[in-house]
Amino acid sequence: MLNIKGELELKDFYEVIFNKSNIELDKTLLDRAEASFNFLKDFSKNKVIYGVNTGFGPMAQYKIKDEDRIQLQYNLIRSHASGVGNPIPEMYVKAAMLARLNTLGLGNSGVHPSVIKLMKELINRNIIPLIYEHGGVGASGDLVQLAHLALVLIGEGEVFYKGERLKTSEVFKIEKLSPITVELREGLGLINGTSVMTGIGLVNVIYTKRLLNWVVKCSAAINEVVEAYGDHLSEPLNNAKKHKGQQEIAKKMREHLKDSSLIRNREEYLYNGYGENTVFKEKVQEYYSLRCVPQILGPVLDTLKSVHKILIEEVNSANDNPIVDVKNKQVYHGGNFHGDYVSLEMDKLKIVTTKMTMLAERQLNYLLNSKLNDILPPFVNLGQLGLNFGMQGVQFTATSTTAESQTLSNPMYVHSIPNNNDNQDVVSMGTNAALMTKKVIENAYEVVAIELITIVQAIEYLKFQDKISSTTKILFDAIRNLVPAFKDDLVMYPYVGAVKKYLMETKSN
Repeated sequence: MLNIKGELELKDFYEVIFNKSNIELDKTLLDRAEASFNFLKDFSKNKVIYGVNTGFGPMAQYKIKDEDRIQLQYNLIRSHASGVGNPIPEMYVKAAMLARLNTLGLGNSGVHPSVIKLMKELINRNIIPLIYEHGGVGASGDLVQLAHLALVLIGEGEVFYKGERLKTSEVFKIEKLSPITVELREGLGLINGTSVMTGIGLVNVIYTKRLLNWVVKCSAAINEVVEAYGDHLSEPLNNAKKHKGQQEIAKKMREHLKDSSLIRNREEYLYNGYGENTVFKEKVQEYYSLRCVPQILGPVLDTLKSVHKILIEEVNSANDNPIVDVKNKQVYHGGNFHGDYVSLEMDKLKIVTTKMTMLAERQLNYLLNSKLNDILPPFVNLGQLGLNFGMQGVQFTATSTTAESQTLSNPMYVHSIPNNNDNQDVVSMGTNAALMTKKVIENAYEVVAIELITIVQAIEYLKFQDKISSTTKILFDAIRNLVPAFKDDLVMYPYVGAVKKYLMETKSN
């Protein structure tokens, strides 16, 4: 059981989303929400407060009658539940719900406590609102996507429940749940904010951390396959450059390879006895995709840490408008709902994820091209050359998937389009950025799955099973449990899919 106080960490999202832990609301969180609601209710009686007694956006110039205030909130939710496209997968919506609950519990939103309590029940009972991918521009937050969440909280809309898509009213009846109490600004307080883009972003971070570990393992294993020299991973070389990410990646690879009998010592092979030779048959240095892995993945690691930090700051922030300040007895109007922080971090994340995909694709190409590696048959074909095809077919998949990710990695952050009668004249497109990043991450897992099958086939061909490191052997055995050693051609898509699923679902240290 996870106790929610208003300070979430990435591990908390992991527990709720991946381990399906239940949550409970700390008394301090509920007390803050209660105090915020009560203060705003009193404070707004004789003042003009945006979204409480005014219209919204360009319509804020219109004063709303007291008797119409509650209807105003319902109108806002219903009118903005206008998303289209594919439903956002349930785990990402659940992350968004946790992010929104946490934000509202900070006591800066003025919503009725029933909102937070019902969201807790939905999370714990795995009742997931239907939210569509397309809709939000990420300026006044995820207005459209969060409106679909709010629609469920008022007992309308649709949810995913026990594998079915059902009307919210039906599920509430089954679970004996009541809709939220709408009294003040429950509509605006729910749909103003960055919680959808942040929730998706945090799941993206979890998957990218896992992906990076797999890419490091593949990079170490391919160095074994080609019996590379080990000095490009050495501590003196990598510490001569001051980037922490590079140093950490090199260290991870040294740890991976510490008991391998395949990595060669340059002093033994090239620093002694070669003085008279003018042409060297063996490579003096490996191609960049093998030799420069710490320099390539180091920036990925450093960027990933930065993205992690910014998204955790966002999820623990008040990101709606206006902001209720109970301590100073004031309400501040501004733009904390703007999603530029998340949008930029998602663009950074998809760029480095695509770079990992490109690295995996180039390493794959090195293994498949016998003229490059000079040790393996074309396409790591363990069968009869000409008759069989080995890994030839799946290279097309890896190449096309990498190309798609390269195009998707163009930034959303600079693709603002004014809308809302030009009230929202600079927008973030943060949820678009987060969803595109999600797609790029999934693509990366597909390419790495193909590379990993190829590495295992190469180890099989070279009969290196007893020479590879113990870490690579564990990886080899895991893939062999999913993909048999093959000489005759196989229908490959089930195997690539199985390895992708294994990589995405298995925590890699």
